[in-house]
Amino acid sequence: MKRKVVSALLIAAMTLSLAACGSKEAPADTQAPAETEAPAEAEGGEEETPAADAGSGELITVGYAQVGAESDWRTANTESFKSTFTEENGYKLIFDDAQQKQENQIKAIRSFIQQEVDYIVVAPVVETGWETVLEEAKEAGIPVILSDRMMDVSDDSLFEAWVGGNFVKEGETCGDWLADYLEAAGRGEEEINMVTIQGTIGASAQVGRTEGMANKLAEHPNWKMLEMQSGEFTQAKGQEVMESFLKSYDDIDVVICENDNEAFGAIDAIKAAGKTCGPDGDIIVVSFDSVKAAFESMIAGDLNATFECNPLHGPRVAEIIQKLEAGETVDKIQYVDEAYFDTSMDLEAILAERAY
Repeated sequence: MKRKVVSALLIAAMTLSLAACGSKEAPADTQAPAETEAPAEAEGGEEETPAADAGSGELITVGYAQVGAESDWRTANTESFKSTFTEENGYKLIFDDAQQKQENQIKAIRSFIQQEVDYIVVAPVVETGWETVLEEAKEAGIPVILSDRMMDVSDDSLFEAWVGGNFVKEGETCGDWLADYLEAAGRGEEEINMVTIQGTIGASAQVGRTEGMANKLAEHPNWKMLEMQSGEFTQAKGQEVMESFLKSYDDIDVVICENDNEAFGAIDAIKAAGKTCGPDGDIIVVSFDSVKAAFESMIAGDLNATFECNPLHGPRVAEIIQKLEAGETVDKIQYVDEAYFDTSMDLEAILAERAY
């Protein structure tokens, strides 16, 4: 595998870039890079990343197998990689959209191996089923970095590092927020009926958020989870699942949506059924990701709270690559900074500063 020499000045620049994108005030400084076709079955464009000085030698080639474009969060995540891995920053990015299919991602990874890329980055559709293709990448001497979602593998040397949110903590934070919210409303001891619109079953975000919320459910015997169904992280499916819940249950107090887009669909279904939601409504709606549209929904009075999952992974992955290029070791698990937001906050001011 090719190795490039990176100057101390550029490493320092990368560190500053990471600090900016790790906070919720990170600037949305996204330049549109030139795109190239990924030579796999799934469609995609090619981009470049921030790392080595493009004028000092060969570009570092990175193949990125993205899940798809199922949500606003995913769009922001993709743009973070495309604006980071640019030719100006010393990279060539081969981008592949798997369209929510694991088989497409496996084909993309094998295509990256055939093209002898320097690094492979994967946001896996699901956690299992990766051992064989990762063994192929390892045999080819190509380091693999995971973004957003985790892989469940028997040998964790098959990937160098994982970058993403602490999904269990996100779920637990949601449960703690809900307990405080209900207590403040004088409903702390009331029986609370809940439903959950889960994400894609088997995805790390779904697994972690469901687990985190279950941990808090166990602490509150008056909370009753009526049903959980997958909304596949999409608005259309979220609306469909919520419509089903409303037909099955007359008294739903809380809807937990495992991403913002599912919440938008659930809100549409609630309104279509003649019910209300939000701080002044019949049903409490909470979600995860904290994209800009979620702030707009809170400002409109439809959504109660959103729990952040920071999508700006590009700079963190680029920093990992630079350390590997320099022969340094990297932490296996690297969490991004995250917060939560609700209607008690100055949402207009926060939204004005949001990068996604």
